[in-house]
Amino acid sequence: MTNQNRLGCLSVFLFVALCVSLFVNLAVIFSKGARMSGVSANSIPKFEEQVVQAAKDGADSKIALISLRGVISGSEPGGIGETMVDDLKLQLEQAANDENVKAIVLNVDSPGGEVTASDIIYNAVKKVRDQNKKPVVIYMGSLAASGGYYVSCAGSYLIANETTFTGSIGVIMQTLHYEDLFNKVGLQMITFKSGKFKDLLSGSRTLTDEEKTYVQGLVMQTYDKFLGIVATERKLDKETLRNGIADGRVISGKDAKENKLIDALGSVEDAYAKAQELSKATGAAVIRYQAPFKLGKLFRLLGQSGSDSKVEINVTEALKPKLEAGRLYYLPTMLAP
Repeated sequence: MTNQNRLGCLSVFLFVALCVSLFVNLAVIFSKGARMSGVSANSIPKFEEQVVQAAKDGADSKIALISLRGVISGSEPGGIGETMVDDLKLQLEQAANDENVKAIVLNVDSPGGEVTASDIIYNAVKKVRDQNKKPVVIYMGSLAASGGYYVSCAGSYLIANETTFTGSIGVIMQTLHYEDLFNKVGLQMITFKSGKFKDLLSGSRTLTDEEKTYVQGLVMQTYDKFLGIVATERKLDKETLRNGIADGRVISGKDAKENKLIDALGSVEDAYAKAQELSKATGAAVIRYQAPFKLGKLFRLLGQSGSDSKVEINVTEALKPKLEAGRLYYLPTMLAP
């Protein structure tokens, strides 16, 4: 190959590389711009619709299927909103504002999670049910315990499978005590604080009786709120619950039905049918919301990958909820660290 041909090939290569680089940069800028415009005051982010069950007899009405999966956390990133909590709220608002959406099926498959995050979602579901007057049918998957059940209580009608794990009505807060370990290795924590409770739950020392009483009071205050919601929504006696199944235990869907924590046993298809019945929308299509594709995420993933990339999956870590010391959680004891 002559030098002239080599220079020609090099020029073509550089031109193609320049075009690719320009395209990538424009795509990233466009993605960022789209995200910024999505949260502006004049534009509310929208989820795309995917048909799960086609409409019958030409019906134009819809049942919106919304999923709540995994540990409920205000720290978990969302697909459109900042967090998973924001995503749930946006989906509920989108369904509430869509005149063709006659009812919602909320598919809950969650062990629970943060107290505040669970309460925010509960109130968002309750708003759709009471203010927007749209039925919300809850379908419980494998697990709808603690915070998952807390959210479910806002539903118009609750359905679970016989083998669903639910209940776990309770609150938990834990911390790690490492004072004895520090003593063994010769370490000591030195703390300067403005008040006697400022280093509450510090693992470097033993809690005082006064501190234990105070923390237990916080836990019971939150538990009473949970208990009151269950009693009100399920029309059950609060003290009967307190002295019975509301002691933190996880129960099966079958036992939940017997104790009136849910309305019926069935499948997700039964939940669709119940939503159509309650909303008088026979033959309505069932649609699912999903976050729109974003080029920015794709390029970030491509940028992180390489020829020597490895994929490691730690099953134990993947199944363990990401809990933080000092936070209150609606979680079954078996999932606490």
